[in-house]
This record gives sequence, C-alpha cells and structure tokens, in this order.
Amino acid sequence: MKIAVQLAAAALLTLAACSRAPEPPTADVAEERQAAVAAAVAQHEARFAEADAASTDPASAYQFEFTGLWTERVPLSAFNGEVLLVVNTASACGFTPQYEGLQQIFSEYNARGFEVLGVPSNNFNNQEAGSVEDIQEFCTLNYGVTFPMAGKTEVIGADRHPFYAWAEAQLGDSAVPGWNFHKLLIGRDGRILAAFSTRTEPTSEEVRTAIEGALGS
Repeated sequence: MKIAVQLAAAALLTLAACSRAPEPPTADVAEERQAAVAAAVAQHEARFAEADAASTDPASAYQFEFTGLWTERVPLSAFNGEVLLVVNTASACGFTPQYEGLQQIFSEYNARGFEVLGVPSNNFNNQEAGSVEDIQEFCTLNYGVTFPMAGKTEVIGADRHPFYAWAEAQLGDSAVPGWNFHKLLIGRDGRILAAFSTRTEPTSEEVRTAIEGALGS
C-alpha cells in the first residue's frame, strides 16, 4: 500500500512538472531574445541554401533533410565537418527546461564546430500539440533558442522520420527516443557516435566529454 501511494505521488509530481509553464520574460528580455533569434534564423537560411548536396553514403547522417521550423528546410549536409547533437524536443514536458542547457552548450562550443538541432515532436503524451507559430514563440520568448530547429516531426513509430530509422539501424535500441529530449551525437564525418537518454542533462559531464572527444577527432 505504501509503495502504491509513493508511486501515485510520483506520478502527480511528474504530471505537475509537465504542465508547468515557464515564467514569462520581461519586455526587455523578450525584445533581446527576438532580435537574437531573428539574426540566427537569417544565418541559418543562408547556410542551408548553400548546403552541399545530400550524401549518397548510407552510413552518413548527411543523406537526410528535415522540414524547418523557421527555415524552409534543414539539410544535414549543411553540418558536414561539424559535430551535431540532434534532440527531439517538446514545449510542455517536465524536461523542457533542458532547452536552457542546450542553448548553453551550443553557445559554448559553436565556435569550435558544434551544432544542436532541435526536433519538436508530439509523440510523447501530446506534449508538443501547438502549431508551428506556437513552437516558434515558445522557443523564442522562453529560451531564446538560436540553434537550428526542425519542424514538428515524428520520431518513433511507422511514420517516423527516416533519420530516426537510420539511427536505430546504426546504433541499435539506444538510438530510439523513449521520451522527449533524447539526444543523438553525430561526428564530423556524419557517423552516429552516441545516444543519451532523456534524463541526461545537455550540460552533464557525460555529454560534454563526448562532445569534446568528437570535436577533437
């Protein structure tokens, strides 16, 4: 009976965390974030327009392309020669504050050839149910996200994006997202290097060590 009560309490806490919205930013912070995001999107648009043709190497992530959240497309060939962390995201999850950590490591490592790609997905408990505009506004005002973002994407199941089927084929079950904020690390050569579970913080030593290793290879 005691265990059942503890499990029920834990479930309620999880539900509360998943439904808790971030505090709205002040007007000054919101304006600053909007300007930063607009500048980043302009850079992404130019970069993606000049991206190399998709790879024909079946072992390379550079064969894939996502529809973009702010941009028309996100060709992974644009990240050729860089280290890329692909993360399926959601706006109404208890792990949504990981956006802050993702933005932090992106800012820290970007100059050395590191990128983050956010992939919004509504696959888990309807936690990304909003429109494109809703996701854009959420990412901008709450976290000032300046790394590239894909459009809303299926990451599990029969209709999942081909990138996720490829990742499973390359790495096995650990590459399959079990929840929001699952992370996949792609090396400079387009090969998949590692997967990190939802609970592994983007700024954790485990993730940092893997990024450092990939950047140095």
